[in-house]
Amino acid sequence: MLVILTAGIAPGLALLSYFYLKDYYGTEPLSVVFKAFISGAVLVLPIMFLEYVLKKEHIILNHFSSAYFSAGLIEEFFKWFILLYVIYNHVEFDEPYDGIVYGASVSLGFGTLENILYLIGNGVDQAFGRALLPVSSHALFGVIMGYYFGKGKFTDKNKFVFILLAFAVPYLLHGTYDYILLTQENWSYYMLPFMAFLWWYGLRKVKMARILSDIHASKLLEQKKTRQVGAL
Repeated sequence: MLVILTAGIAPGLALLSYFYLKDYYGTEPLSVVFKAFISGAVLVLPIMFLEYVLKKEHIILNHFSSAYFSAGLIEEFFKWFILLYVIYNHVEFDEPYDGIVYGASVSLGFGTLENILYLIGNGVDQAFGRALLPVSSHALFGVIMGYYFGKGKFTDKNKFVFILLAFAVPYLLHGTYDYILLTQENWSYYMLPFMAFLWWYGLRKVKMARILSDIHASKLLEQKKTRQVGAL
């Protein structure tokens, strides 16, 4: 059991550490990051129950609805909801890159517990493949969601649009990911380029979030200088 727990937790913690340590303007309090991580993990069991009910009630009838409704819509909506109502207005969310950290935290909390439950049911020999695909994809969905939250919070225009994109883009990517797995017999031929794109897109958002944080820090510095001059 210890081996399964270690194999289930390690990929999520490694990915979270990577995105966490890229926060150059003061790393986020571990207590808040842990809160976000646990909030994501708490979502797993109720979402699994909801998805089970949808299948039993024959609401999910085909691969398309399973991918884009059961998995993509429900999972990404609840992650988005947690970020919006638990993290978005938190005092520690004080620069654009923080969205990356908290988005990854919530999503990896979900992905890590899901991974542990899967390995318990299917064996630790699945750990490597799970780390490469489901866990890393959850991390990148969270990074992309967090980027749009960060951009929305620290912009003066189109806040609603960015908050909406924080849900819509990860939802479409997640749905596509599941649809490939469910419908393609030789799914690896499609999944490899999709994951390459997902990593490129996610890391691009990391870079863009850092640029936004640079701009935000410059504005704060200018405002501080202006106040100091005004006080003289």
